[in-house]
Amino acid sequence: MPASRSPLRRGLAAAAALPLLAVAATACGYGSEAKDDKKSEVAAEGKKLSADTVRIGYFPNLTHATALVGVQEGLIQKELGGTRLAPQTFNAGPSEIEALNGGSLDIGFIGPSPSINGYVKSKGKNLRIISGSASGGVKLVVNPDRIKTLDDVKGKRIATPQKGNTQDVAFLNWASEKGWKVDAESGKGDVSVVRTDNKVTPGAYKSGSVDGAWVPEPTASKLVSEGAKVLLDETALWPDRKFVITNIIVSQTFLKEHPDVVEAVLRGTVRTNAWINANPEKAKASANAALKAETGKELAPEVIDPAWPSIRITDDPLAATLRTQSEWAVKAELIDKPDLNGIYDLTLLNKVLKAEGRPEVADAGLGAK
Repeated sequence: MPASRSPLRRGLAAAAALPLLAVAATACGYGSEAKDDKKSEVAAEGKKLSADTVRIGYFPNLTHATALVGVQEGLIQKELGGTRLAPQTFNAGPSEIEALNGGSLDIGFIGPSPSINGYVKSKGKNLRIISGSASGGVKLVVNPDRIKTLDDVKGKRIATPQKGNTQDVAFLNWASEKGWKVDAESGKGDVSVVRTDNKVTPGAYKSGSVDGAWVPEPTASKLVSEGAKVLLDETALWPDRKFVITNIIVSQTFLKEHPDVVEAVLRGTVRTNAWINANPEKAKASANAALKAETGKELAPEVIDPAWPSIRITDDPLAATLRTQSEWAVKAELIDKPDLNGIYDLTLLNKVLKAEGRPEVADAGLGAK
């Protein structure tokens, strides 16, 4: 690839918006940008840790269920004692990365593309991935009248959320492995890749301007509720049917200055994830209640009921799959090969997991030294 290309081309820089995690208000009832939620302000009780407040960012989206439920049920605040949890919601990856890098946010829930982008743009100095949060929840859904088999996708128009985002890269890689040629920059080729924000994808599908979409939940289930058919669940393409969709990241400055607070947050997320997995129906209701509180609108049963079980809540960041996703973006010539060494620091997560009697998780050789 040309030497003049920057470490992350504009494709991924734009893709860091990760609209897969910003499913729109008009389609699914998703929320506002950087809303400071005051409901935890009076909840802090007990001994204060080394910081008065910890500011945690996330998207009002099912793939951020750990944050939605952990805040809604007070499970994260419980571990913080007298340190106040200050939640903020975002609609897009760049604004959350900017808040983390600018010092107005301490910890964030975010997808793999902006995690990579934020780390590389700061030359590895600003961020660390400290835990996983969610896996899966991505599907190829199609118009059953136009596409009946996977081979029928050739020659059709398929929506992805944005050029270079996680789903876009996965679809480009899948098409390449089918032997089809697609120009990643323009989206033109044996398949037409139509980069369409999730908030307008249902409308594009209903109008017939796209024949299908490679999208995350709950957009996939929204399309199914309007007549689309699931042709492929992306989990079928991955070893053990697992791949990262949401990470927990932290400002390196905050991690260095307040490791006790970061550990408490991770203890809260680990216990939240255990509660979600042990109580899926209660957790689904809690997540939907959180969405309603954040956005004024909950997901309809025909959307949330099929969407919820397709998202796997996990503490494991599935680091090997992040490496693979990065390699796919390089293969598509959307980015130059990034140096991801040091992007993970799982020390505190593994300490929490050990205390909970749980096995440690691995960083795929990409851990901080």
